[in-house]
Amino acid sequence: MFTGIVTHTARVAESERTTEGMLLRVEKPAEWDDLELGESIAMNGACLTITAIHQHDYECQLIPETLAKTTFGRVVPPRLNLERAMKASDKLGGHFVQGHVDTTGKIVQIDTSQGLVMSVGFPDTYRELVVDKGSIVVDGISLTVAGVKGSVLQVAIIPFTSQHTTISSYKVGDYVNLEFDMIAKHVASILKQRGSHAKS
Repeated sequence: MFTGIVTHTARVAESERTTEGMLLRVEKPAEWDDLELGESIAMNGACLTITAIHQHDYECQLIPETLAKTTFGRVVPPRLNLERAMKASDKLGGHFVQGHVDTTGKIVQIDTSQGLVMSVGFPDTYRELVVDKGSIVVDGISLTVAGVKGSVLQVAIIPFTSQHTTISSYKVGDYVNLEFDMIAKHVASILKQRGSHAKS
């Protein structure tokens, strides 16, 4: 479980397609001297397992399902947003995040006329999960939906977030990983089940 509060960004040292999917080597933040094999790390919002640890980097293996659901299947970015799994004693500064990317979205507009507002297009099938002032995870960053029109959502980015994540490097046309609010997904599932039972 994560919170969507990015603590570090790190450079991708190497990415290699394999018969099992992809091998990813990521530079290890200097403070992370206690990493353990099998530990879960959210990287651009995708929960990945550490399979090898070296002096300056660590490795993760991405399976075909992960490549199909995330931007890693399109292009591996040069830097990643990182967050280690939360402890029971940690502050919940963002919201409950599983690290299970639902789909990818495409940046359709970046407006800097009044701060930084980013518009992201997403598949219409997820429209019921996007609520104005609700929570959304974009590339592992817990953000608040500032507006939604059809299948395009807007998020307003404060300077601190822009400075401490990879957002400052985004361009129109870039794809991002999206994880919709966990509670919204459960509610939508329950309502669908109730609707199908009512019809039967």
